[in-house]
Amino acid sequence: MSNTSAPTKVKNHINQPSKIRVGLVGVGNWALYAHVRMLNLMQQYEMVAVYSQRAEAAQAAAREHGIAHVAASLADLVNHPEVDLVLVLTTGPQHEKAIRAAIAAGKDVYCEWPLTPNAKTTAELVELARAAGVRTILGTQRRFAPAFRYVKDLIAEGYVGKIRSVRMHVSVNSFGKLRDNALRWSVLPENFMGVVSIFGAHFMDPLFSVVGRPASFSAVLKNQFPEVTIVETGEVFQTTVPDQLVMSGILANGAVFAVHIEGGKHNGSGVQIDITGEAGDLQLVNEHAFGGVDQHYEVHGANGDNQRLARLPIPASYDWLPPTSGIQTGALELADLYEVYARDIANGTQTVPTFEDASWMQTFLNHAADSSRTGQRIEIDA
Repeated sequence: MSNTSAPTKVKNHINQPSKIRVGLVGVGNWALYAHVRMLNLMQQYEMVAVYSQRAEAAQAAAREHGIAHVAASLADLVNHPEVDLVLVLTTGPQHEKAIRAAIAAGKDVYCEWPLTPNAKTTAELVELARAAGVRTILGTQRRFAPAFRYVKDLIAEGYVGKIRSVRMHVSVNSFGKLRDNALRWSVLPENFMGVVSIFGAHFMDPLFSVVGRPASFSAVLKNQFPEVTIVETGEVFQTTVPDQLVMSGILANGAVFAVHIEGGKHNGSGVQIDITGEAGDLQLVNEHAFGGVDQHYEVHGANGDNQRLARLPIPASYDWLPPTSGIQTGALELADLYEVYARDIANGTQTVPTFEDASWMQTFLNHAADSSRTGQRIEIDA
């Protein structure tokens, strides 16, 4: 099996150092638990600088992880001569400022999803990066999880034959009527960070990378928790942010597809993806949508008629990291993304998701909202 995505050739960096030197903007919980932890495992990378509006947090991170430079400002970080790649790890509404600064400095830039809360602003950043000739990376890392790469290869090799239908259900216990303070941002529509926009993108991106993008669809978005209480403080917020998405349509290859994203599910949450073809079936499952500690995706499949789905062990060649334990698989997938970016740099390719993918996904989700509001079917311009 190929175990790779089909890359696009792009211009190589000139005089690229042996290690990719990283500057971090933001050192919150996710930055420290996932990004810093994964980069520490990877020989291709070196964290050389860090900046945070909370200077003491940046200094603490530098001491603990051996980061040589603590930048006094965002400008100092992006313009540091030893920084090749800027990681924007702040909250969604803060992304734009750091992205613009990195692009202006001519640095490659990684950013978490969503790129910005506004589709127009996201499109502007895409054009700025393109004009500056910098590489961009979008943090929708799940498409490089071993299970998704394996299933993509199985489909390419004809395991299911021509795809006829695709169904995905993603549910989480969180994003219900009671929310931790860490999810306070999810109740504000202007943040574009509800369960549908966050989990929708993080799962539709890998799904569509495997089976192809939609050609047409209709959608229903629904808010079933109009009143949200913050557990730690007792604060009550009124919100219109959707906590359910139901979508159905036709993929560009002619297969039918259905997607259901839901927050606030009490029991039995997780992920199930079913892919049916003319010759067989494949299924990906995980009992934890984000990817719990040591909870890896399982792949099941069967060929022929009336066969029981059997587990298909993922070949060891799909594991790019040494065996690890005690880490959430949602974090391990970041290492897969960083591995692909390092290969892109070495080979002059563009395989990682980019800001263009962010713009497409944000427009797609906006179309879903339009479909829900109007009741009309959406045709996607190829």
